[in-house]
Amino acid sequence: MDRMRAVRLHLPTRTLSVEEVAKPVPGPGEVLVKVAAAGVCLSDVHLIDGTLTPLYLEAESVTLGHEVAGTVEELGPGVAGWSIGQRVVLQAGERRGGRTHTRGVDYDGGWAEYVLASAATLVALPLTLPLDQASIIPDAVSTPWAAVTVTGDVRPAQAVGVWGAGGLGAHAVQLLRAVGAYPVIAVDPAPAARDRALHFGADLALDPGDPLLREQVLGAAGGAGLEAAFDFAGAPAVREQALSVLAPKGRLVLVGLSDQPLTVAHSTRFSYLQHRILGHYGSEEHHVAQLVRLAEGGRLDFSRSITGVLPLEEAATAVRRMETKEGDPVRLILRP
Repeated sequence: MDRMRAVRLHLPTRTLSVEEVAKPVPGPGEVLVKVAAAGVCLSDVHLIDGTLTPLYLEAESVTLGHEVAGTVEELGPGVAGWSIGQRVVLQAGERRGGRTHTRGVDYDGGWAEYVLASAATLVALPLTLPLDQASIIPDAVSTPWAAVTVTGDVRPAQAVGVWGAGGLGAHAVQLLRAVGAYPVIAVDPAPAARDRALHFGADLALDPGDPLLREQVLGAAGGAGLEAAFDFAGAPAVREQALSVLAPKGRLVLVGLSDQPLTVAHSTRFSYLQHRILGHYGSEEHHVAQLVRLAEGGRLDFSRSITGVLPLEEAATAVRRMETKEGDPVRLILRP
């Protein structure tokens, strides 16, 4: 069969449709992967609604999906070290000409029956890790992992805060607990998100509108404040609130993307306390392999991260559910 189903986004009209397209043929250094699971991310939602636009896409349409797991279907010329049927997860992108190209954004992704991938972007999976759970590791888990371990440089017993307990923020809570941060404080206006944060391992979950938030944070942190705060919401109000409860020399890590100006309301206080604001984006290739290894060893469990599984034909429904937060999803999976 030389045809397959794929969920395509037409960029000029932002129209999403399930189409029958040519099944890719792997070239030199490439592997064809049969897709078993593909995550639905808010980035996909923002591509469809026009908030995000691909930087390097060379066509008017693209197959979405940057969180992909499956099995090796066919090897291109010159590919060694992989075997047909081998279980793999794909990196969310790759370097081309010195630039990072994102799968499902700048080139065709995994919301399809098959996906083409450079052999260098494959990560082998153990039999003990379900493909649904493995598929979300690139981005949903690897982005907060890199934010926590590299940009935020969180150490054991450091007091930390997470603003925004959505898909990435909830995983940040889980990962902060895994590296020994204490206390881990989640802040989110939605009661369901606060409950989720507690379920994922937060020691305390607070409403940002609570007038006693500062007192509660300082009390939980032993009076000094937070040594690291993570903004997964991408909102100016979040940043201002997080800065107000940082300990001296504390750092604020910006993970949530925003087109709003970055401002510091109390710059003298900011300088006096030697605060730092750090930008963060994505993750490195080795982070996915690290997380697969940790999951294999039982150190991390992603079973509670999969809210639902839908067929390709219901991609639009999955996108709507992520956008409206219907059913309070962490991650939804498309399965061809």
